[in-house]
Amino acid sequence: MQLPLPIRTYFEADRGSDSAALAAVFAEDAVVKDEGETHRGRAAIEAWWRAAKVKYRHMAEPLELREEEGGPKVRARVTGDFPGSPVLLTFSFRLAGGKIGALEIGI
Repeated sequence: MQLPLPIRTYFEADRGSDSAALAAVFAEDAVVKDEGETHRGRAAIEAWWRAAKVKYRHMAEPLELREEEGGPKVRARVTGDFPGSPVLLTFSFRLAGGKIGALEIGI
């Protein structure tokens, strides 16, 4: 599967627990929506990701890429310390200028 570079970088940084690399792939004004909360800007996104790593010790493995009108969607198997692990989640990306402008994580 050939993921666009910013998306590939996102999953590689997640797998490597590299919060700085993960935050750097987002645009300055990027927005992430996950678990009913919205996180705006790189600093907030990095803080969200770090807190989630501590809480869930999760790992996301991309399985499928679909190009849709709103942007690429990646189905991923997410494993970690949470009930029901592993789960299949959809990562809906909006790319802008070689960066991730928005990400929404859901079922």
